[in-house]
Amino acid sequence: MLLGAWAVGLALLFGFFDRVIDRQVNPNSDPVATLGPDGAQQVVLRRNRSGQYVASGRIEGHPVRFLVDTGATNVALPLDLARKLQLPLRPGGNSMTANGMVRTWSTSLDRLELGGLVGRDVRASVLPNMPGDSVLLGMSFLRHLELVQRGDTLTLRRHASP
Repeated sequence: MLLGAWAVGLALLFGFFDRVIDRQVNPNSDPVATLGPDGAQQVVLRRNRSGQYVASGRIEGHPVRFLVDTGATNVALPLDLARKLQLPLRPGGNSMTANGMVRTWSTSLDRLELGGLVGRDVRASVLPNMPGDSVLLGMSFLRHLELVQRGDTLTLRRHASP
């Protein structure tokens, strides 16, 4: 009985600290769109301990973790994730990455969601050697938004309609 209590206690502690660590990596696990002062829809992201903006979102309705990357031309995702999402892959050519030149595939995302911000028919690159399961949220999505960084927050705002 005592051994069982220890096992349950350790499992609870592991679960607690796993959530704490995940919040440090991704402080934006449930971003929500609000209306900004100009009436435009916006999502405010907090920077994580590494100084990056990481947020949960969806591609084709499936949950993913985004890393905001204004240096990426397109949204970029690992090949394993693209296959899991059953994305159509077309030859994409070569791309220069931080790790050098890599061969890529291109695809189009029917629906990309971050909080209440939705992108449709978003160009994406699929990288075969991209580690992990995070998606680089590149300019093919971000170009439709205004980005304002202040302190430890990044506000992604739809352009106000004239």
